This record gives sequence, C-alpha cells and structure tokens, in this order.
Amino acid sequence: MRATLRWAHSDLRTHRGEALFLVLATAGIVASLLLATALFGYATNPWQRVFTQSHGAHVWLHTDTAADTGELAALDGVDSVAGPYPTASTTVSSRGSRAAVELRGTPERPSVGRPPIVSGHWLDPATPNGVVLESRLARALLAEPGDTLTVPGTARQLTVVGLADSAEPRYRPGEQPGLVWTLPSAVPDPGGQVIGLRLTDPGDTSYVVQRAVTVLGAGAIGEVSTWQQARAEAQGDNRLLGQVLGLFGLGALVAAGLAVHGAIGTRIRGHLRDLSVLKAIGFTPGQVVRIFLLQHLAYALLGAVAAAALAEALGSRIPGRLGDAVGVWQGLPGHTVALFVIPVGAVLFIGATTGLAAWRAGRVPPVPGQRPAAALGGRPSGATGRPSGPQPAKPVPGGRLTGTTGRALGPRPAAGPAGGRVTGGLRRVLGLRPAAPRAGQLSDLARRALGARIPPALVLGWHKAFTRRPRSLATVARLTLPLLLIVVAMSAWTTIDRFHSTPEQIGLPTALSVRADAGLNDRQARALLERDPEVAAAYPGVETAALVPGQTATIALRGLGTGQDPYPYTLAEGRPARGADEAVAGQGLLDLLDVRVGDWVRMTVGDQPQILHIVGRSIEPENAGRVISTSLDTLSANDPGLRPTLYELRLEPGADPGEVADRLATAGRGHLDVHTVANPADGLSPLRAVVAGLIAVLALIGLIELLTAIGGTVRESERDLLALKAIGLSPRQITAITVTATGCTALAAVLAATALGLPLAHWLIDAQGRSSGIGAGIAQGPSAPLMLLLGTAAVLCAAALAAVPAARAARRRLADTLSAVA
Repeated sequence: MRATLRWAHSDLRTHRGEALFLVLATAGIVASLLLATALFGYATNPWQRVFTQSHGAHVWLHTDTAADTGELAALDGVDSVAGPYPTASTTVSSRGSRAAVELRGTPERPSVGRPPIVSGHWLDPATPNGVVLESRLARALLAEPGDTLTVPGTARQLTVVGLADSAEPRYRPGEQPGLVWTLPSAVPDPGGQVIGLRLTDPGDTSYVVQRAVTVLGAGAIGEVSTWQQARAEAQGDNRLLGQVLGLFGLGALVAAGLAVHGAIGTRIRGHLRDLSVLKAIGFTPGQVVRIFLLQHLAYALLGAVAAAALAEALGSRIPGRLGDAVGVWQGLPGHTVALFVIPVGAVLFIGATTGLAAWRAGRVPPVPGQRPAAALGGRPSGATGRPSGPQPAKPVPGGRLTGTTGRALGPRPAAGPAGGRVTGGLRRVLGLRPAAPRAGQLSDLARRALGARIPPALVLGWHKAFTRRPRSLATVARLTLPLLLIVVAMSAWTTIDRFHSTPEQIGLPTALSVRADAGLNDRQARALLERDPEVAAAYPGVETAALVPGQTATIALRGLGTGQDPYPYTLAEGRPARGADEAVAGQGLLDLLDVRVGDWVRMTVGDQPQILHIVGRSIEPENAGRVISTSLDTLSANDPGLRPTLYELRLEPGADPGEVADRLATAGRGHLDVHTVANPADGLSPLRAVVAGLIAVLALIGLIELLTAIGGTVRESERDLLALKAIGLSPRQITAITVTATGCTALAAVLAATALGLPLAHWLIDAQGRSSGIGAGIAQGPSAPLMLLLGTAAVLCAAALAAVPAARAARRRLADTLSAVA
C-alpha cells in the first residue's frame, strides 16, 4: 500500500496540471447538474405546493350569469365545487401602473381553491371595498396591504387588505387579467360567473370538461382553464433552463469520462516500461488497476464534493432566478437526496470509464520483449528480440536505404518490394486498385506532396496525425464531443439574440398592445394611435376564447388586421391568410386538434360556430401556441356587430416601446390601456450566464483531451526522432511535425463538430419550440465569422500548446532518445 501511494504521489507531481483540470471539470459538471435539478424543482414544486395548500380546483369554467351551474356538482368524476362566484372585468391602477383584472365576488374564504395568504389578511365585511390581490398582480402594480387602487374613469377606490398565491393561470399583461378577490357587494353589475371543479381523478379532466359543456350548453361557456395549463404556465422558462442545464451537464459528463479514458490510455502507452517494472517488483494486476482507478476517483471525488459544497453554501446567493431556484430547492424534501446522488453518480460514471482504461494497464506483462524502434507512423523496425536501437542504413543496389531510415521514407516507387508484391506501375498496367501503404510508410498522396515541394514538416505532420486510423479517429471523436456541445451552446445563444434583435422573425411583429374603453370608438382610437410619429401601423383586432371540437378546452381566436392592411404574421409553413375563412394557426393548436396545414377546423364562439381553413402555420409565442388567427374582416362577416377591442402597434425602427407607451397613455387621458408585448426571451436572460458557464466547462474538458493528445504525439515522436534526424530534419522541423499533427487533429475535430453540431442544434431548438407550442423555425445558428473564429481559436490553441513540449522533445540528447526508444 505504501508503494502504491508513493507511486501515485510521484505521478501527481508529474501531472499536476492534468489533475487540476480533471478536478475543475468534474466540479463544473456536478454544479451544472445540481443547478439543473434545482431549476426543475423550482419550476414544478412551487405551483404544486400552492395547488396542494389551496386544495385547488382542476377546472375553472367562466360562464354567463344565466347559466345554471347547480348540476355540475353531480357530474361523474367531480369531487367538490367552488362557487359560482360573480365576476366583472375592469382596470385598476396603482402608483402609475395599470392592469386589467377580474373582480371575483367571494362571500367567504372557500374550501376549494382556498388562496394561501402571503401578506395581510382575508376579506373582512368591515372593509366593504377591501380586496385581496393575487401575488403576481400585486408585484406588477407595486401594491402592498394598505395601498389604495383606483378604477380609471370612475371615482371608485379599492383598499388592498391582503396578498395571496393562486394556482390558477397567472397574470400576464395584455393577455391574462389578474385575479382580485372581493366581497360580492363590490361586484354590483357582474358580467359573468366562474365555478371551480375539483376532480376525483385529474386524468379525467378532458372528459369532465366535455360533460360540463354539454350540461351548460356551449353558448353559456366563455372560457375554460385547466390545471395542466396553469402548471405549464407556472413552470414556464424555469423548466427550459433546467432542461438546458441538464442536457449540457450530461453531455459534459460523457465528454469528461471519455477524456479521462483517453488520458489514461495515453499514459499507459507512454509508461509501459514503468508498469512492467511495477509488475516485476511484485505488483499484481489488480494493484496496478487500483493505482489508476483510485487516483482518478480521488480527483473526481474532490471536484464533486467541492461543487456540492459550493452549491449548498453559495448557490442561493447567485443573482437572479438561479439563486431563487436554489433557495427554493434547498427547502424541498428531495433536496438532500439529490445533493448526494448527483455527485455520487458523476463520480461513479467517471470511475467506470477510468476502470476500462486502467484494466489495460493491468494486462501489461512484467517483462515484455524489447520494443523495437518504431518507424515514422509507428511501424516496428524488427521482430521481438532484435536489437532495439536504430539499425544502420545499408546501401543496396540503386542506392535504396534500409533499416530505420529506409522505413521512415518508405521504398521507392520504382523498386519492387520483396515477396513479389505487385508494384504501383504494374498495378496500373493490370488495372488493379492501388495497394494500401504498409504501416509506417508514406502514402502516395504524401509522396506527391513531397514531390510538389510542400514543406516536409507539414506533410509528415499530417501523416503522423492520421496514419493510425483507429487511434486517430478515437482522439478526434473525443475532442469533437466538447466542441460539438460548444457549437450547440453557441446556437442557443444566437437564438436568444434573435428574439431580441429581430422579434418580427419569431412571431412578434408588434411592440405594443392597446385596449380602449367605451369612451373611445374605433375611429377615435385609431386616429389617436396613428397620430404618434413613432407608430408605423395600428392593426385593429379582437381576441376571444373559443371552444375546440369535442368541447374539451378553449383556445384563443384572434382577428387582426383587415384585407387592406393585413397583419404581418410570421409564417414557418404554408401561406398567409388572404381569402375569406382562411386562417393561420400556432403549433400548439395544431397539436391540440391533431390537424395539419390545409385542414378545416370548426370551433364555437358563444353559441355561434366558426369554420376556418388553416392555410399556414405561424410562430406563436403566446398562449402556448394554442392560437388561431384570421383577419378582422373574416370574423365580422360571421358577426356584423363585432367591433375592435384591441390594437397591435408596429413601431418605427429604433423607437423605444416604453416611451411610446407613456406618450399614448398620456394622450388617451385614461381611456387607453397600453402594454408592451411580452418577449419570451425576456425570461431567458439567465440562460446567457448559464451558456457562458457551460462553454467554459466544455472548453476545459476539450483542453484536457487536447493535452492528452499532445502528450501521446510527443511520446510517439521520441521513437521517430533518430529517423527524422537521420534524413536531415532540423529540431525546428521536427517540432513543426508535432505541432502540425496536433493542429490537424484539432482541425478535423472542429470540422466534425461543425458538421454535426449545427444540424443537432437546429433539431434540439426546434424540438423545444414544438414542445412549447411556439413551433419549429426559431433556431438560429452562429454566424460564419463566429464559427471561423471558434475553429481558428481551437487550432491555434492546439498548436500553441504543442509547441513547447514538442520543442523540448526535439532537442533531447542522443542518450535520452535511445532510452526512450528502448
């Protein structure tokens, strides 16, 4: 045991840099996996916690005031109900902020859908104008208990008495109104009512919704929201961040395992004599295997423990969403298990890959036959048992060289090799394929390159890089994996930039959404909006909830633009909707209805059917893609009394949406509710730091593999050193051979990573777009200059790292070279 520790200590002193890189890479990988787990827990558990605490309803039905909801409690699968509660839609303002809200008259704190109070208290009859705000709405209004809300256009005031969490769909400016609980007396003129259904089996949600619509009648249903929709919205971007971290963390773990495997394999080939000595002095194969295994397990364990300790101690202090996610995750029940399982799993995986390589070290014989000097490219210079030193070149007829030098250069093409092998010229005469070059001999391409006066260092370096195909391909593959993941990470970065720089290409052609109250008619509202010099176009429209076929869910039906001024939808498939009854749909709607572009779909708005022909698929960032859009003229043809209720504004290039919104709100004198259109990339801002960190970890893994490849190339060049000097190459040329071989290996890895990484990145990003409902077509690869910069940096880095050890090896003394050859 003492000898084992002494050898491991000596090896550590010799390879300090490699050990440090392995520790840092393992720490980065484990940290990525822990953060991914934290984000998954943060995305799912807070909503689940609120739903459980509130004894939430699985289905919320918004109906008109005349609907008789008494029969819903008797439906099969319904465990209990909440409500019905009278509702009214209005707008409230606080400290300069405005928000569309739904006032819900609640006589007492319900047993189903019971909102957990986070601040203040529940409604009190002693405060008839008191309200409880949903916590997300309160943050948007900057409101706290004790504040007063005003209703624009009226003298009415509401007093905030409490804040509460809710498991219902969250507030989204311009899309989903905020939830405000109040006493029924504060809703004197309700516009509808809402009832919640808690089910015995959440898996029967679609069936229960269908039965409820049948009982109430399709005309009485305004909107249906389910627990699946609310959970998906609550998880939102956090789940995507967790998926990105988890994907790259697992990829980096595989890359690190392969890098460790390659490093040990290279070190075994370079230390065969040392291993033989260990065997000769009494080390068993199992002890040799344990030396490598325990040594690298110690590196991995140190990195994993460091990552777990840092994540536990400092993770909650990370700025932004990552810190919040870690803080919430640390309070969840499975936190301790994950904090133990993830590092242990990473260490075991690295240990498994280490064991495969270390097993080869245990098979090294105690007293192997003397290894002959390898010719250029690795061909043995003689059979086992022959002198291991360089054989002198013997003159033969025609001036042909034999021995090490002759094998380094290979036989002349004109000379017929021994054994009656058919020469190249005779093969051409007979019409045979050219013979493959023997191991250690230059190929025909290399010979022609030398004949074309290409510098020998470049030709021999390229030959050295690819002369041993299995080993060369394995090195290129191990170096390709981290570079491939870097290309995918860069594609994710550029896709996020595309959302910000060119939002019109990903389904956001407008920057502001405006709603006008009853004080302004359509003509007055459009004139007021188009009067602003930075408003390029104002598209009138309506948006309403529609029941899908089968009456199991509601979707968003939008009518935007007119025939003379159509709305500029971003299409990924098909064509724009120009004719009557033509529409474009998002990916989420196509998946929900199981239809494709070219199909006709039927939906119900109130008690009126609407039949539309889907002629294109649009990129829809809103409402999980469950949107079907047509022109306002098409909807008006079915309902002549329809009037615009919202306006989408396209601004001039360079205009600031915030400044334009402030000017319009001031000009509207309380009649306009102006909101900036939410960009899905706004919630992905933490992903930039995540991608940057992942690129650093992957670069570190690539550096480990690069150093391994350089070490192996330098060791092999020591056996070729005598032959290279014998043919007249200078130390500088010999150094250039190793540098060129390393650069060619890095170049091959860069080309492979580019060829495989760009299609893989597009597929992954588009797959995520399809699963989120936005749809495929949002992926954006890195620009050509950026990819050229990546490739150039990788090749130059490889060449620079190889220069110093190659120069040292080329200037070794003759005695040292003979020892290395032996």
